[in-house]
Amino acid sequence: MEKQQTWFYIVALLVGAAIGLGNAEWGSALHHTVSPVLAILLYSMFTQIPFLQLKQSLSNLRFIGAVLTANFVVVPVIVSLLTWIFPQSPAVLIGVYLVLLTPCIDYVIVFTQLGRGNEKLMLAVTPILFVVQMVLLPLYLWLLTGEEAAQLMKVGPFVEAFLVLIVIPLILAILTQVLSRGRAVGEKLMDAAAWLPVPMMALALIVVVASQIGKVYSDFAIVVNVIPVYVSFLILMPFLSRLVALLFRLDIGAGRALIFSSATRNSLVVLPLALALPEEWATIAAAAIVTQTIVELAGELIYIRLVPSFFIRDK
Repeated sequence: MEKQQTWFYIVALLVGAAIGLGNAEWGSALHHTVSPVLAILLYSMFTQIPFLQLKQSLSNLRFIGAVLTANFVVVPVIVSLLTWIFPQSPAVLIGVYLVLLTPCIDYVIVFTQLGRGNEKLMLAVTPILFVVQMVLLPLYLWLLTGEEAAQLMKVGPFVEAFLVLIVIPLILAILTQVLSRGRAVGEKLMDAAAWLPVPMMALALIVVVASQIGKVYSDFAIVVNVIPVYVSFLILMPFLSRLVALLFRLDIGAGRALIFSSATRNSLVVLPLALALPEEWATIAAAAIVTQTIVELAGELIYIRLVPSFFIRDK
């Protein structure tokens, strides 16, 4: 399955789009399954990571510095430039800023592994990314859109998503590894978990696209203009991240992880934040975020091929 994973994901995107556009009620019903599916996906991924080596990963200060530089210095500048080149309405802008200014803290770990990057480093830096984006996002919103937009942010949904999608799966994965050590049944359980990431990622793509594509379709005339921003972002970030990786002298695995971190955004996690906005902002902002999700998922399928074969090759 790992060798054919790209085709699994392409089919999943098409199936999700067919469900969401073909039956709006089914798509709406699948909205409630997004978080559980992502949580199971992350659990399956976490069980494959040797946590005894995480202490060593946390000691990699160069990687931490590179990730913070790429996500919180380079990305805001690029987002500001792109939204200046491609002007958007205020409601669309709030959605764009919400999603592009927040680095992913969940499935980026999966894509990093699929792109042959160092997923242990990516996992280790996740709590740091969470705290820093929580602190800086209101500041960036205030700088880019004004104080009124920054005050619209609500911390509750963000913290809840982090706990459900990261903390609980992580604790369960660690318990699984501890309890399975040296036991035949436990080893079989770990082997079974190793089969989960690819089918669970495909399932996640289906439920996300099916549940959200209707919003994009209904507001297509408004959000279509934001697609160039997202596509340009996906094109630019690997090259800029490569420069940051060279600046911080990262090794191959860390450099690939940096590319995925800087290009993969918190689309699924910030969606509840957009829906918590005032009604006149919520629909359009959410549609802008969903549009980014679809563009990004397509881009990630290309990334997992190009990052190890073009941007940062094996020596």
